Formats: sequence, structure tokens, C-alpha cells
Amino acid sequence: MIGIIGIRSETKDTTEKRAALTPEHVQSLVKNDGIEVHVQPSAYRIFNQEAYIEAGARITEDLGNCNVIFGVKEVPIKDLYPGKPHVFFSHTIKGQDYNMPLLKEILRQKVTLIEYESIKDAMGRRLIFFGKFAGYAGMINSLWTFGQRMRAENIDSPFTRIKQANQYDSLIEAREAIIEVGRVLKSAELPENHPPVVIALLGEGNVTQGAVDIANLLPVQDFDPAELLEEKFTENISRNHVQKVVFNLKDWLEHNTAGTPFVEKDYFANPGNYHAIFENYVEHLTIIINGNFWAPGLPKILTKSFIKKLFSQPKKPLIRVVGDISCDIEGSVEFNLQATKSDNPVYVYLPEKNKIEFGVHGNGPIVLAVDKLPSEIPREAASEFGNALSPFVPDMANCNFEVTFENLNLPMPIKNAIITHRGELTPKYKYLQKFL
Repeated sequence: MIGIIGIRSETKDTTEKRAALTPEHVQSLVKNDGIEVHVQPSAYRIFNQEAYIEAGARITEDLGNCNVIFGVKEVPIKDLYPGKPHVFFSHTIKGQDYNMPLLKEILRQKVTLIEYESIKDAMGRRLIFFGKFAGYAGMINSLWTFGQRMRAENIDSPFTRIKQANQYDSLIEAREAIIEVGRVLKSAELPENHPPVVIALLGEGNVTQGAVDIANLLPVQDFDPAELLEEKFTENISRNHVQKVVFNLKDWLEHNTAGTPFVEKDYFANPGNYHAIFENYVEHLTIIINGNFWAPGLPKILTKSFIKKLFSQPKKPLIRVVGDISCDIEGSVEFNLQATKSDNPVYVYLPEKNKIEFGVHGNGPIVLAVDKLPSEIPREAASEFGNALSPFVPDMANCNFEVTFENLNLPMPIKNAIITHRGELTPKYKYLQKFL
């Protein structure tokens, strides 16, 4: 019904604690916009049912009367409401094969699918995202993983004091803990058997910026990528600091024609004209944080063959952790073979066997591959996400979705994010047909 929205329970994964809208957002929508809000009960959501009730929402399992249903992660096929508009991260716009069955069923059930990832302004900038929170949690968890690896190697390390992001009560508490580790690091040099801490961060968007913000809570020395390849780099490493290196696209991509400069616009138009050179730097790195956008056809940052060769050498590689925040399976990090959950977040990739072993023990890099990192900082992540989403909610709540796509009365950022409507791919997303 027009004027009623639903907030679904996240049923894909019980470690998912986020909600698309918090009780505060619901209260504003009810009071200021006259919208009726139905909320499915959840035993896992960070916000309890009483808070939603106090905000003016109705708690109900059945969202069938809602004009539009909001979620966060993919909706299991069994939980779709036929013919109803759903708003969530569908992970389908790249033609991801693992979610094509979901897209097929959405089309069959004539669900209107609105994709958060495609809600952009006229300049193509995303308007509704968890990006920075993925970066925050990804960096915290990568530092935690590094500490666990040091413990496994019987190396005394201040990084063993860091906990997984979801073990802190708030982002503020996590930040304070990392600042304290920084104080310890600054006050005493790392033991002789402790590897230098050289962190590479790849990406230019919100994800990587969030990771940089966390890294900067530690005492850092900043280096340009080119400096890693200089002979004097090892001499310049401080054992009271973390060495931080940020890689933009131009730093790890090279045109196939020698001497031809990197041009970002040309790269995305003609990715086959470029190749990755990031592997040239890996021997100097301890932790790699990947926040890059990747799609099939784009160069891979790290390949299986390279890692196999690196770990077959007599000298133990410096690399310990790859925090693949972008988490494209066998994508830019080719040896990311499986997405993980927060209750079992890391595995060691064993290059000789091309297999993974959960935990931090084994001859290979540890891969952090949690594909919903913002859920480890659920309260703050949901609050900021809802701040961006809520201004668009009244228009969606009051839209007549029974009309044709062309006649939908919605703000352009929302209309451009509609992948399917009334059993068909919308014009902008017809390209997905070849993946179905």
C-alpha cells in the first residue's frame, strides 16, 4: 500500500546486525512524513524491537502490505515478496554468477529491484554506501589478523593487543585501542625477530580512505610507491613506526606500450591495453589492503602464480596479511577463493595446493575475505547509511510502482538504480541479459 514501507530482517547471515534504517530514522519518517513503517522482528539486529516500537513502527513478520521493502544484504529467494519493490545490495550489476539465480527469480516474480550501489548523482558519485565503514573494519581486522599471525610465529608484538572489530562496543573504543597500540609502538622498538610493518593500501575511494583513517591512528611514516624500490628504502624503515604506502591506479598499472602514460579514462574504456605491476612491490610489504573496484576483464593485482613462486623461494616472504576488503572472489586478488563470515573471518591460502586453511597457520598469506565488514561496526554504520537513505524514502514510499518504468515518478538517482521492473530488465541494465 502507498505510504507504507517495510524493514526486513537480514536472513542471509546471522552475523549481519545492520538495518537500512535505524529507530531514529523511523521516528522522523513517521512523525515528519506520515509514513507507516513495518519492521520484521530479528534476534540479531543491533537495534532492538522496543526501540522501533517507541519510534512509531509496527513489528510484524508479514511485509506484504508494504509499498517498498528495505534491506541491506541479498534477500534469499524464499524471502522475496512477488511483485513488490525491494531495495538492497544485490551484487548483480557485474553479472556475478553466484547471484544470477537470484536475479532470474526476481525477474520471474516480477520484483522491482532497486540497487543501492547504483544510486548516484549526476556526476556518477555514489550517494548511499557503507564504504568508509568497510575500510574502518577492514583495517582494524587486518591489524588484528597480523597480531594473530605474530602470536602464531611466537613473536612478541604490540599488534596482539588489537581485537577483531566486532569485539569492540563502538568505533570510538576500537580507535582508542589502536591509538594505545601506537603509543606502545612509539615507546619501544619492535623486537629483532619482528618483521617491519609495511602497509600498502590500494584504492582511491571511500573504502580505502576509511582504511587510511585507521592506519593513521598509529605512528606512521609515509612513502610513495616508487620509494619501495629504492635501495635505501630498508635503511629508512623505522621500527617505532608503521610504514604506510598508498597506491593509486597509476602506481600499479602500466600501459602495454612502453612510454605511454597511464590515463584512467582510457583504462576503464580499454582495460586490455594495461597490465598490473603491483607484484614488483610485494617483497617489501607486510600487509596489503585492497579497496579497489574490480570487474571481469580488469587486471588482477595479485595472481596465484606469483604467490606460488614467492612462497616457493628459500627466503621467507615478508607478506603476512592480505585484507581484501573489495572481496571479489578470484578477482583482483586471484587467490581469494572464498568469502568468509565474521565468526570465522580469515584463512591461509596455500599456494602449493591452491587450497585454503581457515586460521592463521600455514605457508602462505592470510586472507581476510569478509564480504560485509561494515556489519562489524553495525550501529555507526547503519546510522550513517540511513542518514543518506532516508531523504529518498518518502518518494519511494509514495510511488505508484504499478505503472511502467518510464512513468515511475521517482528522483532520478533512484530511477537510475532500478535494475528490474515488472519482470523485465530496465533499459540501463539490459546488458545483464547475457549473464542470465
